Order: sequence, then structure tokens, then C-alpha cells
Amino acid sequence: MTVPGYLAVDSGGSGLRVAVGVPGRPPAAQRESREAVRTGARGIDPAHLMAQLVRLARASAAEAGIGPLETAAVGAAGFATLGDALRAELPGALARELGVRQAVLAADAVTAYVGALGPRPGAVLAAGTGLIAVGTDLTAWRRADGWGHLLGDCGSGAWIGRAGLEAALRAHDGRDGGSAPLLAGAKEQFGPVRDLPGMLYPRSDRPAVLASFAPRVAACAAHDPVAADILRAAARHMAESAAAVCPADGTPHMALTGGLFRLGDPLLVPLREELAGRLPHARQVPAEGDPLHGSVRIATDLAAGRFTLPGEPAMLCVVPAQGDRDPR
Repeated sequence: MTVPGYLAVDSGGSGLRVAVGVPGRPPAAQRESREAVRTGARGIDPAHLMAQLVRLARASAAEAGIGPLETAAVGAAGFATLGDALRAELPGALARELGVRQAVLAADAVTAYVGALGPRPGAVLAAGTGLIAVGTDLTAWRRADGWGHLLGDCGSGAWIGRAGLEAALRAHDGRDGGSAPLLAGAKEQFGPVRDLPGMLYPRSDRPAVLASFAPRVAACAAHDPVAADILRAAARHMAESAAAVCPADGTPHMALTGGLFRLGDPLLVPLREELAGRLPHARQVPAEGDPLHGSVRIATDLAAGRFTLPGEPAMLCVVPAQGDRDPR
């Protein structure tokens, strides 16, 4: 006999992760897809998301002996700026296909926040290929950056990688600000640097390709002042975004989450210094979990009737059991 359960979803730039469970217990089954959800003229494509989600959710629920999945929390990359179609269509699709009666749809930055800090006031800096800072005083959400690699994401993996490749090309040209170690690394990773424009500009995954050079920048930082300066500049950008969203009162918590911080001390040492200078009232704490963990927290709190996070259309919206959009 199956029992009602929850569905937690993390839709990011590298694919879809799904967890199912029973409220009050850890996830009982998890699955993932390596295919990122498409975006188009309408923003994030609800049909493409559901095509992957239904398969993963049904298989996970069957494995765990759970069903129907009455409560869902979906965190999606791009939701804040590209989520109109999801807000319009996903609640109905979740109800039809999986039996979902109440759901939270949120930006992946929000689920990253909840995974890292839970329902506490503070700020979270989420950094990978891109970068966004999110903060809340539990009455409203604030976000900074997250504008993509062409308009922002300052300090992100793509930003660091692009800056490193620029320094490599400066060395190739004989211009000031060049780095011979980064030029050598670029040649080793990508081949002749004169071919970089043709390799990069036509690609739809250009941010990820740029970000793939960030570890080279970090590896050179100990002996190359140009690489070290790039990481210090990235740390300044990150701290600026965190300061823009962190509550000014009390002792808010501040956490870092995302794969970029695996670069280690070459980035973390200057970042901690910048954060201490800009946010002396904030308490830096380790992230408790990742965005999928945040979706699980949201789903279980919603199922238990103790969901308290503020709603905002672009950041987080609640769809009650009746299927009507929560006006918060």
C-alpha cells in the first residue's frame, strides 16, 4: 500500500534532480537527468521540464512505495526572469500527471538559500558557472546579480574563466596585463589561442566553457600575480553582491554554496576578507545543504503546514490545494 508523499525538484544548468519522500522523513529515493531544461521565446519550457520530471518522479515514487506525490517544491534556474510559463502551466501539469495538490515554485537561488540556511534571516552567495546573491529578513526577498555571463554574474566561474582567458590573450599579443602562465594553460586546455573566438562565440554552452578555465586561474594564483588579482577582483564582486542583499539589522547568517568554492583558498581567503570588511555584523556559517536539500525542506514544511517563507512572484509562489495561485 502506497502512502502520500512529497516531491522535491532542483532544475539547474546541468540537469534535473528529483527526490521523493514522506513528510517528516529524509528522502526515500532520488534520481537525476543530465539534460538541462530548455529555454525559448516563452522562457523556461514547462513541457520539456515535465517530460523529464514525470519519468524521474514516477520511477522514484515506485521505488520508494510512495504515492500520490501530494506536495511538491520545484526550484528552477532562471525562474526569476524566465519563469512566466512555469508559473502559468506547471501547477496544472503537476496535478494531472503526479497528483500534486499543493506546490511551491521558486528560483533555484531561493532553494539554494533554504538548503544552506533554512528559514532564518541572512544571505547566501550561490556561485558556480553563474552567480547570484539572495537575502531575506523573512518578510521579503532581495537578490543581486544573476544577470548571466553577458550582463553580470560578476565573480562567477564564467567571469573568472573569461578574465583568465583575456589575460592569456594579452600575453599572446604582448599587451600590458598579460599572463604567461595563463597563456600556457589556455594553449594546453583549448589549443591555439587564435582559434578561441571561433570555438567560443557560436556555442550555446559558452558560459560553461568559460567556467572550465576557472580552475586553471586558481592553480596559477600562488605564483602568478595576474591570476591572483583576478581572484581578488572576483572576491570583491561577490562581497558586493552579498552586501546588497544581507539584512542590515541583527546578526544575520551568511553562507556560501555552489561548485565554484571548490577552487579553495585562492578564492576563499580573499573572499572571507572582503565579506568580513563589508558585513562585519554577519555571521559566516557553513552551508547545511544544497538546492535539492532546500527543495526537500520547502516541501516537507509545506506538507506539515509550517511553511513561513515570504512569497514574491519572481522568487517564490505558493499554489494551494485548491490550485489557485497564492497572492503573496
